[in-house]
Amino acid sequence: MKKTDVLVIGGSAAGLVTAVTSRSNFPDKKVTVVRKEKQVLVPCGIPYIFGSLEGSQQNIIPDSKLENAGVDLIVDEVTSVDCEAKICQTKNGEQISFEKIVFATGSVPNVPKWLKGTDLENVFTVPKDKVYIDALREKIKNIKNIVVIGGGFIGVEVSDELNKVGKNVTLVEVLPHVLGAVFEEETATKAENALIERGVTVKSGSGVKEITGQGKVSGVLLANGETIKAEAVILSMGYVANTELAKNAGLELNIFGQIEVDEYMRTESLNVLAVGDCAQKRDFFTRRNTPGMLASTACAESRIVGMNLYGLVTTKNFKGTLSIFFTKIGEQGFGVAGLTNSIAKKQNLPIFTSRFEGVDKHPGKLAGAHKQMVELVVSNRSGLLLGGTVIGGASTGEIVNIIGLAIQNHMTVYDLLTIQIGTHPLLTAPPTAYPLVKAAEIAVKTLRNK
Repeated sequence: MKKTDVLVIGGSAAGLVTAVTSRSNFPDKKVTVVRKEKQVLVPCGIPYIFGSLEGSQQNIIPDSKLENAGVDLIVDEVTSVDCEAKICQTKNGEQISFEKIVFATGSVPNVPKWLKGTDLENVFTVPKDKVYIDALREKIKNIKNIVVIGGGFIGVEVSDELNKVGKNVTLVEVLPHVLGAVFEEETATKAENALIERGVTVKSGSGVKEITGQGKVSGVLLANGETIKAEAVILSMGYVANTELAKNAGLELNIFGQIEVDEYMRTESLNVLAVGDCAQKRDFFTRRNTPGMLASTACAESRIVGMNLYGLVTTKNFKGTLSIFFTKIGEQGFGVAGLTNSIAKKQNLPIFTSRFEGVDKHPGKLAGAHKQMVELVVSNRSGLLLGGTVIGGASTGEIVNIIGLAIQNHMTVYDLLTIQIGTHPLLTAPPTAYPLVKAAEIAVKTLRNK
């Protein structure tokens, strides 16, 4: 029987960061990762394997990160866990005993049971699995007409990448616009139009009734009666927590099928923890359960676990899941952090919005300059920053991250108005009209006039 102090099941972002952080904080403890994949893909980079990258090998998380940290790696699959006896069994017949165990089993693509035709040949999903993705890429190499079902971030990015390599791509989304579950209608419309301008056919506002074909897919029947010709279909209809192993081990799951955990990612047993997509998420604002799944959130949770395995560091607890999303379509970046206007109103929060549009370089005539729009969601009473949306160039992601950081630190628009920033003509908006600060200035004026 093999022995370890800390056993981490799963080797993607959450498992990797958990293992490395655990070794860093508790160097006297033996840390072991068990994962079934020989090589692990960078999760967020998967869509770009279909276009921008030459193949999956350019999207690998190197094992050197584990090796350099002194983490033991076992490529195998855990088939059962006895949490009381502190022993797990693997597919290859190994038994591993442990002091602490961390479930980092991630998520798997959602394949709705109600959708007929998902078992036809050339119907695919987008899992975090290098072998599967390599096979998918090879199978569609000579296929022209592809339908992507689901207009979230993965669906949009996969569609755009396939379009880049000459595929005839149709993206189907049941909501009025792609990315409509995350962005306000105006932003979602702009993102959808950007995708259409790049050559992707978008069918939004109508769901899928059935995937058709005899043995092999031949088309997609929409709820409005329209049929789209398809030689291949890629399902991008979200992901569900991969918690079958945890369930069989007797762990409690919440309404979203995630492993129930406390503020420090611990289950009812202090020796059994969970992080990443398989673990319970609480909304930053309401503390309610939320199904959100983000690699950035997973890594934050993993650092919490790695620091608190053998004693709580009470100043470093996790404050909840703050949804921070962004993507890039062509030269335009679209991002959001925290609450949007409509979500805030659904939560019965009294808010208003302020907006400023500037440029992300100065002067604006510099090559590569883009318009940069920042919209802030602000508490009507306190001026507390609750959310923000950014549309701009490549700097969109970092501006959204600044907004996310401000929200997590409970900053008001008064605080934003006086933040000290660095600027450079080629890298940022001008100090005289920095869109984030200007949007805060407009918000402060609104508060004064109330």
